[in-house]
Amino acid sequence: MGVLGSKATPMKIFQHCLTFLSLLAILAFAVVVTGDRNVNHTLYLEQAVPECRVVQHVMGETCIPYNPKRVIIISPIILGNALVLGIKPIGSTSQLQDEEKLTATYLNNKTYLGNQVEKIKHIGRANPLNLEKILLLKPDLILAWKYARASYSFLSQISPTVIAPYPGSQTWREHFNFLAEALGKKEAAQQAWNHYYQQIEKIKLALGNRYKNKTISVIGFSRTGLIYTHVKNSFPGSILDDIGLQRPKSQNIIVPGGVINSISEERLGEIDCDILFIEISDKRNRESLEKLLQKPLWKSIKAVREERVYPVQYTTWIGSNLVAADAVIDDLYKYLINTP
Repeated sequence: MGVLGSKATPMKIFQHCLTFLSLLAILAFAVVVTGDRNVNHTLYLEQAVPECRVVQHVMGETCIPYNPKRVIIISPIILGNALVLGIKPIGSTSQLQDEEKLTATYLNNKTYLGNQVEKIKHIGRANPLNLEKILLLKPDLILAWKYARASYSFLSQISPTVIAPYPGSQTWREHFNFLAEALGKKEAAQQAWNHYYQQIEKIKLALGNRYKNKTISVIGFSRTGLIYTHVKNSFPGSILDDIGLQRPKSQNIIVPGGVINSISEERLGEIDCDILFIEISDKRNRESLEKLLQKPLWKSIKAVREERVYPVQYTTWIGSNLVAADAVIDDLYKYLINTP
């Protein structure tokens, strides 16, 4: 419910007004600093700008520094890709609310990024953005995905900003290549792809023919508790496909977004398989799973009857970058090769 709804409180109204006034202050500061200049009235134009590379992106074109030193990232997917390309940002958003959770849960060894995020400043959530924190860090480049389009006019007042295209996990490869091209990191990108395909070949060799006639499903739970499943063109689906692992017929398809949503209990037959991976992210997901375990139809799934059901980390299996891909392959080693 909005601020002016029936449950609004004076404190909430005051907080929202304060945020609005802060944004006005940022824009006012931008105008004062840049004066009567004719080039976009951006804060960063007052600084000594080195030679730069023109990048075409979702919001047009931006000239970005050849060797940015103070990068801020607004997207966990871009964060993983930037780290692969050898760029460690000074700040990044997360999906969590506070700094303690960022360092203790979201970006620690429970997820695929591990200790690579040490000393990266937490700047809050991607929505809503904390523009004040971003401004104080004085970035020389901001990398964001398409969900930050609404804030582009503010971000571009602070620093050169690139909004990367990201229609969904089915385009994770193109997304990585876009960033590599924009950042002038083609050689690093090629090395990363070489590593990925070497890992694919290693696990294919380790698996041999033992899963030749076995099918694998990957599912998770929506916020409403309904099941979704990843299909062939999703991030985990594309990794399974590269390895040559088989999917149930209902999932061996390509759909927009790479996901089939809202699978009810009555449709559990659609995820019937020999091996089942379940993405778990939080307490709500675990509660949805516990409810599902009590349903008689749950036992109709072959993987359940044969005890080949494995929980995996949600943020890893939807990671949609090459760091997450390594972690997914590690999980496949763990459960398909090292588990009796």
